[in-house]
Formats: sequence, structure tokens, C-alpha cells
Amino acid sequence: MSYRLIVGLGNPGSEYEATRHNIGFRVVDALALKLGADSWKKDRKFKAELSSVSHPSYGKLILAKPTTFMNQSGVCVQKLCSFHKIPPEEVIVIYDEINLSVGELKLSMAGSAGGHNGLSDILARIAPRFARIRVGIGGKPHKEMPLADYVLGKFSSDDESVISDSLARYVNSIDLLLSHGADLAMNQINRKRKNDDSNSI
Repeated sequence: MSYRLIVGLGNPGSEYEATRHNIGFRVVDALALKLGADSWKKDRKFKAELSSVSHPSYGKLILAKPTTFMNQSGVCVQKLCSFHKIPPEEVIVIYDEINLSVGELKLSMAGSAGGHNGLSDILARIAPRFARIRVGIGGKPHKEMPLADYVLGKFSSDDESVISDSLARYVNSIDLLLSHGADLAMNQINRKRKNDDSNSI
């Protein structure tokens, strides 16, 4: 299985840049940097910021950050898949997950949206057979806190340190999926890390 489209989820605008909900943007930014991808450019037709790279091992990859707000993330994905004739099986979506601790990462190939509005919109617009990389942002500090307030808030200084230290490992995990496929990648990515400071898989 080859992958052609990698989408990081988040909200557009500088006020959302460092929020928990925008971790998908941060990861795909880090991936683009490592791969030496083209500079990001806004594309009104696809409602996204786009970058691309022709990789000697993976072929051409399209990287995308939707410029709609989170709950319409599927518009960009649907447009890109339709125009480039990319089947869902060749799509990777990266997004935040409150049911994983900060620093954790999970890869799955199926499942529900789990209350995530961005993923829910994608599932409503394309078939569900795409790879999902969930990046842990930790749970709410107390049940009474509105979910929107939490995901649109910024990481604590301690959590930000964990995220910054983990970005290289997140990118390595995507590289593993691209180079070795879902089965091996899931086995490696989803196992518990024995050393939280490790940046390799």
C-alpha cells in the first residue's frame, strides 16, 4: 500500500497556532521540514495550505492543512481525493486525541470519529478506509470544563516540552508507515514506550 496524501488537522489563524487542537498541523509541518517538501502555499480551490515532495522511496506526496475550520476538514480532503484520483486507502490523517496522554501516538486503519469533529466530517465525505494517526493531548483537568475550552487552549509548559521532544518520533512514525506499511507500523507505533524520552521507534 502506497500513500499519496497526508493531512494534518487544525484551525486556521495565528490565534490557534499553539493550541492542542492544532497538533495535526504541527506534526505535518515537522514532516514537511524533514522531507524537504516545497514551501506551503494557500490554495483556494482545495481550501487548504498545500505542499508536496517527490520522494525517491515513496513517490509524490501531497501534504495538506485545511484552511476551513476543524468541523469542515473533510471539504479539503474530498476535493483533493477527487481531483487527484486518490482513493481513501492512500490517505493519512493526523489529529489530536484527548484519550491519549501527551506524548503518546496511535495508528489505526478504521474506527469511529470518537467525538472529533474534524474526523467526523472527513468520514462523512469519503470512505472510512484511511490511516489515522492520533496524537495524544491528554484529558481535561476536570469533567466540568467544556471540551472546546480544553482543545482550544494551549499546552502547559511541561506538556509543551513533551510535545517538542516528541515531534521527531512522530515524524519517524509516519516515515515507518510510508516505508513499511500499516501492519508493521501499527505493531511498532502502538506498543507502549519503555522510555518516554526516546525519540525513535
